[in-house]
Amino acid sequence: MLAPLLSKLGMAGYEAPGTAPKHYGVVGDFDTPEELMRAIRTARAAGYSKMEAYTPFPIHGIDEALGAPRSPLGRIVIVCALIGFTLAVLLQWWTGAVNYKLVIAGKPLFAIEPSIPIMFELSVLLGAFGAVFGMFHLNRLPTYYHSFFNFTRASGASNDRFLLAVEAADGKFQAAEVQRFLESCGSRHTELVEA
Repeated sequence: MLAPLLSKLGMAGYEAPGTAPKHYGVVGDFDTPEELMRAIRTARAAGYSKMEAYTPFPIHGIDEALGAPRSPLGRIVIVCALIGFTLAVLLQWWTGAVNYKLVIAGKPLFAIEPSIPIMFELSVLLGAFGAVFGMFHLNRLPTYYHSFFNFTRASGASNDRFLLAVEAADGKFQAAEVQRFLESCGSRHTELVEA
């Protein structure tokens, strides 16, 4: 409530007495993927559960090390593909056997054989839509702002740095303790990041 007024007065950084700034967490900077994986395993063994890793390329086994659950994207895709298959069958049956009955050379009003290409194509089409839009939803895209960008070396995550963030939402989070912990794991630069 007071923040908009203070920003208009040019006092945007002012904090009322007794209020603590909100934090995203503590981010540690590691040189190699091996050091990052070692730090993740050590942090999990120490009881930290709310963590995120930022790397310039995928690292095999990092999801399991972080304790991330299996992605539901495969289920989303198969459900969308089955919906596409069902719609294709129903559409062809309804148009051929119900709405526009045409008997041509004694052929049945609806047959599976000539319907296979349409069933396949609609399954693939809706499965692809499910994959793309499911990925956008699960990754919360587009995300125009994330607290991680307040980290002074955030750009290194897309270049050559391996970063581990222990989030403030973790039940065991104590900023100074987490900073010491990440430094003991080999972090080259450890920083408390504002939300």
